[in-house]
Amino acid sequence: MTTHLYENPIFLEHKVPEGHPERPDRLRALNIALEHPNFAELKRLEASKGDEDLVLLAHTEDHLRSIKRAIPDDDINQFEADTYASAMSLEAALTGLGGAVAAVDAVFAGEADNAFVAARPPGHHAEKNRPMGFCFFNTVAIAARHAQTVHGAERVAIVDWDVHHGNGTQDIFWDDPSVLFCSTHQIPLYPGTGAKDETGVRNNIVNAPLSPNSSGEHFRDAFRSRVLAALENFRPDFVLISAGFDAHHRDPLAQINLVAEDFDWATGRLLDVAGRSADNRIVSLLEGGYDLQGLAESAGLHILRLMRG
Repeated sequence: MTTHLYENPIFLEHKVPEGHPERPDRLRALNIALEHPNFAELKRLEASKGDEDLVLLAHTEDHLRSIKRAIPDDDINQFEADTYASAMSLEAALTGLGGAVAAVDAVFAGEADNAFVAARPPGHHAEKNRPMGFCFFNTVAIAARHAQTVHGAERVAIVDWDVHHGNGTQDIFWDDPSVLFCSTHQIPLYPGTGAKDETGVRNNIVNAPLSPNSSGEHFRDAFRSRVLAALENFRPDFVLISAGFDAHHRDPLAQINLVAEDFDWATGRLLDVAGRSADNRIVSLLEGGYDLQGLAESAGLHILRLMRG
């Protein structure tokens, strides 16, 4: 297996207020984990800034304009309940898009079997015309649309195991049967969406909510019965992961009790899916994960499983 990892120092320049959970230290913690000899064969590439037109694959022009207006010349600007922008935040968000589409291009060109994009800010809460939940642009949705428009992907699956429901991704693909969106997440919890009966216009939305204090066993049962069953039926030709690691038991923002090995297990199951119908093509994008140790351990095992296949 060949795995690419896309990164860029600009992601550290998206500044948030002191004490905010979505902080640059998240990527610093992951970088320390990646110094281990296990990652010696990982191909690490610098993500390039994406064009603003990429935003329009999943968002309106009004949305793009509103984000650009929110960027301050200096200091930090709060432009949504818990979402902040600093002077380099737009640059960081667009570079996240650039990394995501480069990852998609690499797996479709056969240069990599799979890829991980270590970017921030995250993206899965951003709806068509609304930033929220630390997110500016819905990177995973844009990556899916890029795979469809540039590479002719016909059946794209997005699997979101962030502990918070990917309401933005659900909003964007609500009535699009060419994209299957599957999500495991805690309910009740922000943003308040993701019930089982939210199935989309074409039954292409599959939610697998977990109760507070659920264990790894509960997560694996939900993943098998709802997510993997839906994927088996859908037979995707490309798999995207919204890889949040905030369902880890150490995370301060939720009450799910996963350990790093649970994310490793889920990664393995999705590799099996991609091997059967998608020529191994998987791109994984970092979403949440706010305990530095939990994030580093979980993302590290996730990336290692991608490398080993």
